[in-house]
Amino acid sequence: MGMSRAAIRYAKAILETAVSNGNAAKVNDDMLSIVATVAGSAELSEFLSSPITSSEVKMSALKEVFANVQSETNSLFRLLQENKRFEILAAIASQFNAQFDEMNGIEVAKITTAFPITADLEKQVLAKIATISDKKITVENVVDPSIIGGFILRIGDKQYNASVANRLQELKREFSN
Repeated sequence: MGMSRAAIRYAKAILETAVSNGNAAKVNDDMLSIVATVAGSAELSEFLSSPITSSEVKMSALKEVFANVQSETNSLFRLLQENKRFEILAAIASQFNAQFDEMNGIEVAKITTAFPITADLEKQVLAKIATISDKKITVENVVDPSIIGGFILRIGDKQYNASVANRLQELKREFSN
C-alpha cells in the first residue's frame, strides 16, 4: 500500500511539472512507453527491483532504454536514483497515465472477452457507452478465455458481468441452495 501511495505522489508531482511546462501530452507518451516496456520485459522489471544492482547502473540502463524521453521524465529518473526507488517506476508511470486521462476527462472502459474484439464490435461498444457516460472513452480489450463467452465491462468503479462463466456460477449457486 505504501508503494502505491508513493507512486501516486510521484506521478502527481511529475504531472504538475509537465502541465506547467506545457509538455503533459509528450510526458504521457513517455509514461505509456515505460509501462509497456517494463510490463513486456520481466528482465527489466527484475533489474529495476534488484537490491543488488546499484542505482547508478539502473540509471544508466534507463537512459539507454529510454534515450529520447522528455526532460520531466529524466527528472523523475534522477529523483528515483536519489531516493533509490526505481522499483516503483512502472507504478508511477501507470499512475501518471491514469491522472493524465482523468485531467483530460478520458475514462478507460476495460472489456474482458474470451477472444479479441473486432473494430466493428469496438465501435458498437463505444456507441453504447456514450449513452451512459459523458466522458471521452478509450476501450481496452483484455482477452481471458476462462470467461468462456460474453463479456465483462468495467468503467471506473462500475462493472457489468455478462460472461458465460458468471452465468454458470449463478446457476451453480441456485442449484446448491
